[in-house]
Amino acid sequence: MKRDTQPTGFRRNRNPLTWLARHAQNALASLGRLARQPLATLMTTAVIGIAIALPSGLYLLVDNVRELTGNWDGGSSISLFLADEIDDRKAAVVRDTLARRSDVGEARLITRAQALEEFRQRSGFGEALDLLDRNPLPAVILIRPATFASSAADTERLAKELGQYREIALVRVDLQWVRRLEAITHALERGILVLAGLLSTAVLLIVGNTVRLEIQNRHHEIEVVKLVGGTDAFIRRPFLYEGLWYGLLGALIALLLVTLGLGLMQGPVQRLAGLYASDFQLGLVTSGTLLSVLAGGPLLGLVGAWLAVGRHLARIQPE
Repeated sequence: MKRDTQPTGFRRNRNPLTWLARHAQNALASLGRLARQPLATLMTTAVIGIAIALPSGLYLLVDNVRELTGNWDGGSSISLFLADEIDDRKAAVVRDTLARRSDVGEARLITRAQALEEFRQRSGFGEALDLLDRNPLPAVILIRPATFASSAADTERLAKELGQYREIALVRVDLQWVRRLEAITHALERGILVLAGLLSTAVLLIVGNTVRLEIQNRHHEIEVVKLVGGTDAFIRRPFLYEGLWYGLLGALIALLLVTLGLGLMQGPVQRLAGLYASDFQLGLVTSGTLLSVLAGGPLLGLVGAWLAVGRHLARIQPE
């Protein structure tokens, strides 16, 4: 009968409860090692947190700018010129019909008399207009798309649909500022993605180098474990949890920095918005950003540790 020469302490246990207990033990032991060197751990996690906070904070700022301009009067707008035979009563009915659409945020009616009076004040031809037998200007409905439909493509689609109403003679869409804003935000988003890629690589290098130093410090311990039959998976496990903890702690620091930074900007932004008669408030960390940072930080730490362990662990062989 073939004898199992592998030490009992390193045999693969198929009991899921035992497997979970060993992983929990390794996770807590790794956290304990980090806690025993608080200064070094704080310095490493702080660098990781800053690297994660920069792209996260910039993304939130761009998202706030997009929300601000979506609710701003300078955003996309559609002017609907009604047919000449539409009187003010029918124009009000058309306005109410359009306002009930889910993709319409605001519908404001300018009656024929209001349009004539506005033209009179701005044109300087008041005396000439008095010579006309009737009002030549049509009623106009100004449409402000809803926030979720304020992009250039959605506004053009909405304008095309509104142009199908038989009461509407002409549709005029103002999208110049929207297109400029979308081009700016897309450029900023692309830049943030590039920055996030570079800083993610930096996090991988930081965690990898930290784990490499830990492997070197425990070189003789790893040799002994290999001599008594310890597998690479058994030896690798605590280092992977160490990288996971570095990533998680760095993510928490990043969220703290982003929240603190946005909180410090809240007052100046509100005062600036008040000068433009706006009640805009700077949005803080969203649920999507929170989940992305809390998932991305540990994942980067785990990958960085995996790469470091896979490269340096194979070089350690018992003599």
